[in-house]
Amino acid sequence: MEYRLNTGELRAMTPRLRAGDRVILSGTIYTARDAAHKRFFELLDQGKELPLPLKDAVIYYAGPTPGQQGMVVGACGPTTASRMDAFAPRLLDLGLGAMIGKGERGSAVVEAIVRNGACYFAAVGGAGALIARCIKTVEVIAFEDLGCESVKRMTVEDFPLTVAIDSTGGNLYESGRAAYRTES
Repeated sequence: MEYRLNTGELRAMTPRLRAGDRVILSGTIYTARDAAHKRFFELLDQGKELPLPLKDAVIYYAGPTPGQQGMVVGACGPTTASRMDAFAPRLLDLGLGAMIGKGERGSAVVEAIVRNGACYFAAVGGAGALIARCIKTVEVIAFEDLGCESVKRMTVEDFPLTVAIDSTGGNLYESGRAAYRTES
């Protein structure tokens, strides 16, 4: 299936999404990579608020490069998501609605996705310059000293994604391999 969704309706639609579905996403997302996630945990451990509203938010594991030729960012491809696996379960338990990255996730993350009715989207790796065309606005909202890895609020339009892990635990990385496995 293919869905055109706004980030504001994503949580309500998540139970319908299945691994392998395509989603064309528009709305507000936030970028954060491992350095920002470490700082999130420092803030949480100190009882402080995060610099973004976590409830139903979408975090894109990316570090966009500076814009050029009239674009708000240069390249903005996904980072390997497993680098955030140590952080994801806690953020999901605190209300994170979805994550965007590339590559497989560990079992603790999959369990947290199911437990919280969330999902994990895969973005196309190696296509950062093409993805940048979907980004309409960018604003650094935290950790500016991290440069391209600072936390940014972005407005995206028609951002192409694939549901990699759905809210029931359906996992495209497992089902995709199984579909091509041959018996000896």
